[in-house]
Amino acid sequence: MFAHMIDRDWLWLAGEFYLVGFLLGTWSLVRGGKPSTVVMYGLIAAGYLMQWIGLYLRGMAVGGCPLGNTFELYQFTAWSATTLYLVVGVAFRGNLLGYFTATLSAALTLTSLAIPAWDAARRTHIFGGNPWIELHAALALFSYGVFALLALTAAMLLFRNYSLKHKRVGGWYSFLPSVIDLDQISVRLLGVGVTLMTAALAVGSVYWLRDFATVNYAKLLITVAIWAAYAIAFTLRLRGRLVSRRFAWTCMILFALALLSLNPINSSRHPEPVSSRS
Repeated sequence: MFAHMIDRDWLWLAGEFYLVGFLLGTWSLVRGGKPSTVVMYGLIAAGYLMQWIGLYLRGMAVGGCPLGNTFELYQFTAWSATTLYLVVGVAFRGNLLGYFTATLSAALTLTSLAIPAWDAARRTHIFGGNPWIELHAALALFSYGVFALLALTAAMLLFRNYSLKHKRVGGWYSFLPSVIDLDQISVRLLGVGVTLMTAALAVGSVYWLRDFATVNYAKLLITVAIWAAYAIAFTLRLRGRLVSRRFAWTCMILFALALLSLNPINSSRHPEPVSSRS
């Protein structure tokens, strides 16, 4: 059975595991209970494995890191966010980060699968065998995964602030980490994301400075704009000028803009290395 599965089949399985995590978590919260950390972690880990296999098969088919269309960009972003959760999730035992991660991963994975136009054509060998550009793209998209997890902790921070302001400390609010913990992890995630995106731009510049004719200026402008927005937010947060609810809303809005930028980034690519989807 598994031998005949193509990359999209594995990605559908991944999305279904994430969706089950979301549904079970929602059911637990509706009934006033806490989503099982072990079950949630297991479902997300299973979805992660399925998604990794799907992306690996896609990478083998296109001859490089699968970042050639909007579908692949969304899948890679979801996979990156899940990777980070599986690494740092143990530090969030007993709270809702797993539930939020399953929700986001299910949304990104299943939405991209449900829109055929995003995967209507596959670009092959989009990096031309250049390891610098491939590393640049992978680092940039992985930073998007970090920003995705940051958006989740920012949402949790907003819920925690709301619960304290309105004196709602029972129910599912009791499963949220403290404001201090959420703020600290959010700042660290923002710093990691900015660092990764800075490294991505630095790696890309190593190649671009050698041949300006290869620079896709539209794609570069969008990427630099996203990087600059996050870098400014990070600087303002460190200086204490962007805190609490404003900081959380900024992180969530910036991630929404980052997601929206994926389609223009993909559309700005040179169209020549395209193959029809089988």
